[in-house]
Formats: sequence, C-alpha cells, structure tokens
Amino acid sequence: MHIKVLYFARIKEAINYSSEDVNLPDDVESITALKHWLAQRGEVWANLFSGQLVVRAAINHNLVDDLATFDDGDEVAFFPPVTGG
Repeated sequence: MHIKVLYFARIKEAINYSSEDVNLPDDVESITALKHWLAQRGEVWANLFSGQLVVRAAINHNLVDDLATFDDGDEVAFFPPVTGG
C-alpha cells in the first residue's frame, strides 16, 4: 500500500521534514499499526510514535482515532493535540 504521510508542528520539527510518500507492508492498515511501524525507524521516531506522547491523526483531512483504517493512495497527517483559548 502506498500513502502520503504529513507531519506538523513539533513532529515536523523533530524529524526535519513535513511529508513523505511511503510504501507500507501489507499488515499496516490502521493508524495504530502505522504509528508502530514509524516508531521502528529509530529513537526520535520511537519518542514520537510509541505512545508516550499524544499524537493526533487525520485521514484525508478528517480527524480520526487510532483504530481508523486507510486505503491505498490516502493521505495521513500526524500532529500534536491543539488547544484554544
């Protein structure tokens, strides 16, 4: 499966880029699985995606929870929670 992944705010700053096109293994079809897969890339990635920090996700511009699944060609975005005031 091929998807585009976007990174925002502190995530973007930590990894030094804002987007990438990735080819995923067949078993990576949910946000949870994608976070786990990304966390395997190294220490910085593990710090961001291993569950220690809250990282929100959107699929094709729609906010989703970690159980959401995506399809080939989708766009997945990751960002920290936002607060208003």
